[in-house]
Order: sequence, then structure tokens, then C-alpha cells
Amino acid sequence: MNGKKVALVTGGSRGIGKAIALRLAQDGFHVALTYVQGANSAMEVSAEIARLGGSASIHQFNVADPEAIENGVAQVLEQCGRIDVLVNNAGITADGLSMRVKPEDWDRVIDTNLSGAFFCAKAVMRPMMKERAGRIINISSVIGQMGNAGQASYAAAKAGMIGLTKSLARELGSRNITVNAVAPGYIETDMTNQLNAEVKNTIKQGIVLERLGSVEDIAAAVSFLAGPGSSYITGQVLAVNGGLYM
Repeated sequence: MNGKKVALVTGGSRGIGKAIALRLAQDGFHVALTYVQGANSAMEVSAEIARLGGSASIHQFNVADPEAIENGVAQVLEQCGRIDVLVNNAGITADGLSMRVKPEDWDRVIDTNLSGAFFCAKAVMRPMMKERAGRIINISSVIGQMGNAGQASYAAAKAGMIGLTKSLARELGSRNITVNAVAPGYIETDMTNQLNAEVKNTIKQGIVLERLGSVEDIAAAVSFLAGPGSSYITGQVLAVNGGLYM
């Protein structure tokens, strides 16, 4: 990659993941972004990065499958030569009241959001330890900090990511690998854009800054944690929620 550092961003083809990929490319990283479905979207992000003067590669694998992660990360290492930053962004929801949650829906959310983050981190540990440097950044959620009715599986997975972050930080710190989490609040995405004005206004009333955040707000936080200014920060949760939860 012509001496560039490499950032692996899971779920980098849309929404917050896309914004993170674009920002890290602007920061000078070669971005390896993953997707499960929507190859066209992934290719569009890669093309946009190229138009901005950056470089990117796209890799298809499902983070809910540990074997696919192992093979996918190996492919990234073979193609890019290194992984300096891992951003565990891929995630799904299967909302519903707890009494109606199906076991398969619970497993799908935990496998993707929490287990996926763990196995992606596990896959990059050895090459990072060999280099005695690395950054692992987990995209958690304010929902993992405060809970939310109808989102038990999502809240459990995102809360689990915070515990995972702190444990990995303790394990990897001696090798100069930092592990931190970003916990977004309500962010303007395709999902929140589907909410009607009344629901949006109700949400905004609970936010100190009285507005939803942008995907660029999350990308800026990731950029900081991936950059040189955060070298003495590990095991922390950076809340980017406008004051929704303190």
C-alpha cells in the first residue's frame, strides 16, 4: 500500500461505517472496508475514496461467522500487507419486546454485534502484536449504556462491547495496542430518517444539544482514536451523544 497504514472498517459500505471509511482515507489510511450484501454500495464508497485521492479495497465477509472473519482478515493481510487499525462497526438490530423475541433473532444480533467484534479483534491481534502497535475501536451505542425498551438484544450486545473493550485493553496494552469504544447517540442515518417529525422531536427533547448527531461526528471521534493524539488513551468509552446520557 505504498507505505500507508491500513484501517479495516467492518460494515463500511453505508451509514456510519461509510463516514468512518471516508474520514480515515482522508487521514491517509488505506481503507479495507467490509460488506455482507450491497456490493454496489461498497464499490461506490471505494470509488468516492479514490476521487478524494485516497485508496481503498473492498472485502466481502460476514462478521457473524468466525471462520469467514479468519479468512477475510487473512485476505486483507495478504492484499494490504498489514492492519494498523480495526474499527468494529458492523451491526444489526432485531427490535421487539423481550417477551416476543425469537431465539434466532437474539442469536443473530449477539453473533453479529458482539461475537463479531470479538473474533475480528482476535484475528488482528497477532499481526498487531508482531508490530507492537495497533488500534482497535469498537462502535458501541448509548443504548448499551442506558438500555431501551424493545432493544434488549441490541443493548446487551452493545453493553457487552464495552466490557470487551476494557478487557482487551488490559490484555493488549503491554504490546502498545490500544482498545477503545465510541458510543454514538441518535445519529442522522437512513434508519432515523424514517422516523416521523413527532418522534424525532420527542427524541430531541431528551438531548442536551437539542439535535441529532451526524455520521461525521462519529467519524471524527474514530479519527481521533485512530490518530497519534490518542496514544495514551485505552479502555475508554467516548460518548458522542449530544448529552443524551451522561
